Amino acid sequence: MSGAVGAVLQAGGLGAVGSALEDATPLNAAQAGSVESVIQFVVAFVVLMGVGRYVVLPLVSRALDKRELDEHAQNPLLMLTRFGVLFFAIAIAFGFAGFGNFLVSMAGIAAAGTLALGLASQNVIANFVAGMFIYVDKPFRIGDWIEWDDGTYAGTVEDISLRVTRVRTFDNELLTVPNSNLTESTLKNPVDGNRLRMKFVFGIGYDDDIEQASEIIVDEAKRHPEIMDDPAPSVRLTELGDSDVGLQSRIWIDNPSRADFVRIRGEYVTEVKKRFDEEGIDIPYPVRTLEGGLALEGQRAVGQTAE
Repeated sequence: MSGAVGAVLQAGGLGAVGSALEDATPLNAAQAGSVESVIQFVVAFVVLMGVGRYVVLPLVSRALDKRELDEHAQNPLLMLTRFGVLFFAIAIAFGFAGFGNFLVSMAGIAAAGTLALGLASQNVIANFVAGMFIYVDKPFRIGDWIEWDDGTYAGTVEDISLRVTRVRTFDNELLTVPNSNLTESTLKNPVDGNRLRMKFVFGIGYDDDIEQASEIIVDEAKRHPEIMDDPAPSVRLTELGDSDVGLQSRIWIDNPSRADFVRIRGEYVTEVKKRFDEEGIDIPYPVRTLEGGLALEGQRAVGQTAE
């Protein structure tokens, strides 16, 4: 600090505050210069923090709102902005107060510490960067039902932070997933478009009327209040199995969740089964017929008379 004050004095002496302090107090020039630098630092820091709080942070918040980020997703980004404002306020205030040498020393120490920390925490940094991509690309939002790792894991997103994402499984288990796991593999978001297509294959007997069965499948879809009329339900013959003919029903639901998906599909399939029973349409199950004889080596054939 004394070096900084000396530089100030060499450049042109004390400022107005330092001169006033020297005249009004028993402080000498060096001491008055030190106090003046501290006052300049405090004033600059307070002003810059005020600008950051009342100008920068509201601007960043409005920008995040325009991107339609959820509140939980905005909090980590706003926290980073606060740290950035604090860092720049300190750095600029040091420069304004003439503590240049001190600031350079601090910057060198910070750079060395950052390098050491980065080498020791590569996975944390990778997850942090992945978290930033999640905020920018928005592959999912809080409340979305997602699947990843080839369907091994699935659940509803409860929280998104810069390092991890928390997902509640359908067995009510909470998974804390590193963000890099979600950005480095294929991730499925069935509800991103605010509607979901469901498919179900109904197997009927070869002797049953395909047209009649198709009409029943579509009619029951139209009867269900939560199945959409546009796109309209449809049926396609997709399979000719060993014991049945497969009719694939395709229906759409609006604003889906995992719970809605399971419930609506269950209700729909139940109603179709009831109509099939009423109309005498069979839903066959596989039958296996075994043919051939039974031979026991070294034994008499079954039914052979003894000599």
